[in-house]
Amino acid sequence: MTTQSRTSVSPTLTMETARDAEKAEGQPGGKELPMTPVIAPPPDGGLAAWLTILGTSLVAFSTFGTVNGYGAFNDYYSDTYLTNYSATLISMIGAIQIFILYIFAGLSGALFDAYGPRYMIPASGIVTSFSFFMLSLTKPQHIYQQFLTHAVLFSLGASFGFFPALAVCAHWFKRRLAFAIGFPVGFASAGGIIFPVMLVKLIPRIGFGWTVRAIAFIVLGCYAIASITITTPRPRKPLPRLSQLFAFRAFRDPTYTLLCVAGWFSVFSTFNPFFFVGLYGAAANGGEVSAITPYYLPIACATAIFGRIGPAFIADRVGRFNVISISTALSGIFILALWYTSTDQPNLIAFAAVYGFASGPFFSLLSPCVIQISPISEVGARIGMAFVFMSTGAFAGTPIGGVFITTPTVKNFQHLILFSGIMGLVGSAFFFAARLTKERKLFVAI
Repeated sequence: MTTQSRTSVSPTLTMETARDAEKAEGQPGGKELPMTPVIAPPPDGGLAAWLTILGTSLVAFSTFGTVNGYGAFNDYYSDTYLTNYSATLISMIGAIQIFILYIFAGLSGALFDAYGPRYMIPASGIVTSFSFFMLSLTKPQHIYQQFLTHAVLFSLGASFGFFPALAVCAHWFKRRLAFAIGFPVGFASAGGIIFPVMLVKLIPRIGFGWTVRAIAFIVLGCYAIASITITTPRPRKPLPRLSQLFAFRAFRDPTYTLLCVAGWFSVFSTFNPFFFVGLYGAAANGGEVSAITPYYLPIACATAIFGRIGPAFIADRVGRFNVISISTALSGIFILALWYTSTDQPNLIAFAAVYGFASGPFFSLLSPCVIQISPISEVGARIGMAFVFMSTGAFAGTPIGGVFITTPTVKNFQHLILFSGIMGLVGSAFFFAARLTKERKLFVAI
């Protein structure tokens, strides 16, 4: 190998790549061994990294932000738009929305690992905003139209944007990964504040159609910015064979399996307070919607912003598995101790506030926990498979809750609350079991 060929090695490759090339000297026939690039570790900062976090936050706001705000849609559907249908059937719109969002996460993650975010984010934005434009054209008492637009079309688009947005964070951050992911997940909570307030304030003035169109334009604008700011330092790679497309082999790792089981139980309960706290507030008020009732959900989402970012910052220091185990247990305890006993408005406001904060780490730390035990080349697929595993829990949890409250009375809601609290505590037990597979000592950062 000549001196010129040695010095022409790309500066983006590591010294290991250069040494591999140099080892080719002296091979028979003067052949050189193929150079295998060794990707540098994530930089844990920099302008491009934080611009990516800005873009991922806008994607999360536009996708999971509207999912977090579905409770307001659910209330409007139940009270005004779909009054001919039962609460259980209406709640299925939200359940199918989450189910489809999760079930396509595996494919979305695998495609991201191969192709990166360059085309996936714009495509997701087009489909997601289009779904809201179509939702704005739906008619009252035609529930199949809301199912097709709000549950199916929206979720298909969102799945191919939200999960790549989470996975790309691992390309830029390692030591501060949980803190970095806390921002997009926190912005998703911001959507749970803004979109419900938009529905409450704008529908009486401009109607349901134009209110939803306003949301569609916001989503389209957020994706336009995200498509420019989200980048990755990692090169593309060929799409693997179909048999290798999904990370099924990850389930050979007991820690990963226990994480998925923990998420499955937890997701049974996690969304119920967000979806039903408004309806419970009306039931506790004798069936009347008070001035404060529409704001229980925004209150929970407001405190969830701090619950998703603050504990994530701490988790990078004291252990992600430790924080998610404790916070999930606290969520179940708050459901049983506060929501079950609350009927007065001040108590419900207090529950919404503390639950929003306590439930935050489940959303912001589940993916970092998966990434912590996964090879960097498979983070998209493994995050996706975890959410695929959780999809059946997400699909069943909200409709089961709707069955409990076929007649929305405080007594019936208490059955829903007991179910949610118990499932949350079971989930926290599995999170703790996953943590013990990594380290049996309790006071260690894991």
